[in-house]
Amino acid sequence: MAVRIAAMADLHCTKNPQDVVERAMANLQGVADVLVLCGDLTDYGLPDEARLLARQLAAVRLPMVGVLGNHDFESGKHEEVVQILTDAGVTILDGDAIEVRGVGFAGAKGFAGGFGERMLGPWGEAGIKRFVHEAIDEALKLEAALARLRTPQRVVLLHYSPIRTTVEGEPPEIYPFMGSSRLEDPIDRHPVTFVFHGHAHHGRAEGQTRSGVPVYNVALPLLRGLQPEMPFRVLEVPDVPVPQAAEVTT
Repeated sequence: MAVRIAAMADLHCTKNPQDVVERAMANLQGVADVLVLCGDLTDYGLPDEARLLARQLAAVRLPMVGVLGNHDFESGKHEEVVQILTDAGVTILDGDAIEVRGVGFAGAKGFAGGFGERMLGPWGEAGIKRFVHEAIDEALKLEAALARLRTPQRVVLLHYSPIRTTVEGEPPEIYPFMGSSRLEDPIDRHPVTFVFHGHAHHGRAEGQTRSGVPVYNVALPLLRGLQPEMPFRVLEVPDVPVPQAAEVTT
């Protein structure tokens, strides 16, 4: 049985026009089995923004899984934001894993640092080392989440990109702040079906890791330009086993 996953990111509630978000939520019905939200769910990380988003999500009759983005930390109230969204039915992952409809989801926010040979290394000033260790910690969170999953199909949720390809289109000067290749390593060490991320509003919609795992940028500003009426990406996870009823013995 195939499971349809709708993915979107960078809702930036309340910066984006609210009718866009509301229309997207209404259009989910009948086209997806699970909704994933890849960070920057609020604009300033304020509880009032999270409450507004929670009201909009009330129309969604689907399991919801998400991660936070950098904007959700802006006001230092991210724990309250998480609680509000959790109460609204969203499972927020931060180095955690969950199984929904037979599909495994592993999620972390991720962090910056750059890609490939240009990736920032932990050398020099203490501030640089702290920056790099933040990226390493986020990669380790993702590694731990993936290691806990036992499902044959695994989907990764991030806010920051694990590859350079899906940030291309942003100004090259800010590529190092769009993501990090350190996030790519755990993805390529585990069997992953595909990856969703946001953050790169003007990046590319698709790419792949070194081992060929598909990566999808689902930032709302990008998807609105591609498909204004349905600004989310829907992908099918094929061949998900149907749970069997427990055998009754007498």
